[in-house]
Amino acid sequence: MFAGKGGNASGRGRRITRIVALAFAIALMATQAWAHVERASYWPDPGPDRSVRPATGGAVPSARSLFTALRQKPPGSTRVVCQGAVPNRARLVKLTRALRAARRAARRRARARKSEAPAAQAAASSRRGKRLKRQLKLARRKYRRGARRNASIRRLRAEIKKARAEGYKFRPSERARKLSKRQARRLMRFNTRLLARCKYREIQPAVTASGNNDRVVILPGLYTEPTSRAQPTQDPKCAGLKQQNDRQTETGENQSGAVSYAYQVKCPNDQNLVAVMGRANGPGEDPQPPLDERRGIPNLGPCVRCNLQMEGSGVGADDVVVDAGRVESGNGGPSGAKKDVGIRADRADGFVLRKLTVRHVAEHGIYILESDGYRAERFKTFWADEYGVLTFVEDHGLMQDCEAKGSGDAGLYPGSAAETGEQSTEGRRRYNQEIRRCDSHHNAAGYSGTAANGVHIHHNNFYDNALGFTTDVFTAAGHPGFPQDSDLIENNNFYSNNFNPYLAGSDVAPTIPVPVGTGLWIAGGNHNIVRNNRFWDNWRRGTMLFAVPDATVCGPPEHQAGCDPSKVSTSFNNEFHGNVMGRDPRGTRDPNGTDFWWDEFNGNTGNCWYDNTGKAGNGASITSTPANLPSDCKTSAGRGGPLQEAELGNCLADFSVGTGACDWFKTPAEPQ
Repeated sequence: MFAGKGGNASGRGRRITRIVALAFAIALMATQAWAHVERASYWPDPGPDRSVRPATGGAVPSARSLFTALRQKPPGSTRVVCQGAVPNRARLVKLTRALRAARRAARRRARARKSEAPAAQAAASSRRGKRLKRQLKLARRKYRRGARRNASIRRLRAEIKKARAEGYKFRPSERARKLSKRQARRLMRFNTRLLARCKYREIQPAVTASGNNDRVVILPGLYTEPTSRAQPTQDPKCAGLKQQNDRQTETGENQSGAVSYAYQVKCPNDQNLVAVMGRANGPGEDPQPPLDERRGIPNLGPCVRCNLQMEGSGVGADDVVVDAGRVESGNGGPSGAKKDVGIRADRADGFVLRKLTVRHVAEHGIYILESDGYRAERFKTFWADEYGVLTFVEDHGLMQDCEAKGSGDAGLYPGSAAETGEQSTEGRRRYNQEIRRCDSHHNAAGYSGTAANGVHIHHNNFYDNALGFTTDVFTAAGHPGFPQDSDLIENNNFYSNNFNPYLAGSDVAPTIPVPVGTGLWIAGGNHNIVRNNRFWDNWRRGTMLFAVPDATVCGPPEHQAGCDPSKVSTSFNNEFHGNVMGRDPRGTRDPNGTDFWWDEFNGNTGNCWYDNTGKAGNGASITSTPANLPSDCKTSAGRGGPLQEAELGNCLADFSVGTGACDWFKTPAEPQ
């Protein structure tokens, strides 16, 4: 059924059973995953687009300081969104202009007449100037009183007071950041200036009115976007803009069609609470059926909202909340979602998102798609039924200083990251996305990266999930980049991933099959490096590595470039070294159930484990399956692991058809 080295009849039988079980599980995940059917997606051109000035794409965009938002100097304009009544500035502006005009007139008369001006005229001019100054002072006082009563400013004042007393955080594990008196005063003054420019009470109209290089600044408040919420789902006016995607055939299950980019442009709030549609529709037709080669977006239109920056103007991410569901749940569940996506940035090259919280969505809190160059920082996502953050087919991206909690799939998900690793066609290898200083916890999985290549993940905390971290090739169709390869996973903490979302009454409804009590797994991946991390208190296993034969993900009707049902393309050349297992950062023993687990798939080569330390602070205290893991990458070769193969087959079949033969979905006993 597929090519491999060695093996006997019973071994081939076990592998066939595993393929069938995987196919059932994948089919189930495919039907559960989307309320809308998503379009086939393509990697953007990695080079900068110079039709926009400054150029967009080609690099991670820089973030512009909040305090530059009101500068008149281009590029771009700023639109301000706020809540509550904005005090009238008409009299304030009128008096300011009148006083300036009076001063200019006085200077002109002084120059013309020099010292010969009649005393009475000079005195009258002086009296008028003083009167205007008094009136302006009173007008300013009245405006400040009105501003203090504004809902956004009241919320900011409360958050500043709290930040001054207790500090504030962008993620639970970091030390509280302090806000100085000077910083607090500056932030309040600038927000008061922003309030004077506020013309929007909802975010979407401000985004819609924006163009290339523009900014949307959101004052503190809870934004439920009532206009967007009221837009119909599966709007009949856009039904003609659906198209075929990867999974569809002429007699396929999704004959209703996938939501095309043109659909999103015409009906941006059908699926999304806030939609940033970065480009106009292309001038031609999208290829149907979709192309297998995914480098370069076909039928790409010109930039209309590239280099857009969207940011909250408060102290931290908690001050601006975008809520797509049940507001009463706060930062917890249930979501009660009214829209699938909280904030969508689609073909929005150079997109920057900062300092806000997104919560209660049916699919993804933040969704960045087919965009070259993004920066998402100082944000939080809570209770997304699928992903807290989904970036798909992205290049030149950065996520940092964030928190993701309550996701049914994964808190952070860079899916199908660009092929810039082992399969790069650029003549070099590079990391196309970076994720750092984030806490992802209380999700089914902390991190997931199906077919995600060349991602650098470092200095994060993955804890209180069922599975801390997964990179995989389970779903090939719709996920270009097979086989997954070339991640660098270093200097992270994977601990206490023992949350069981499969129990009745769980506040998180899982949409993926993962083994409760596991720090990390590579479920079909090549050339990944896992180094200098800490794994502790994961009651089942610290790490798992196993192969996924191509036939499980690209047999008919599935298809994907690079996938051949007759081959085994994963898992080869993965390295685990320098990791500390079973000891927390203070040096206290807190063991994993088993530190390292490998399926020993027959024919896999290049996988190795070396220079790792166990709970006793030495290599001898490492626990593993098999007992002796290969340490030499050049000579490592799988010889087959019957017990491991049986476990994988049983568990994936159990998730799809409920055989009851798997214990993945039960909480393991805590290791002694």
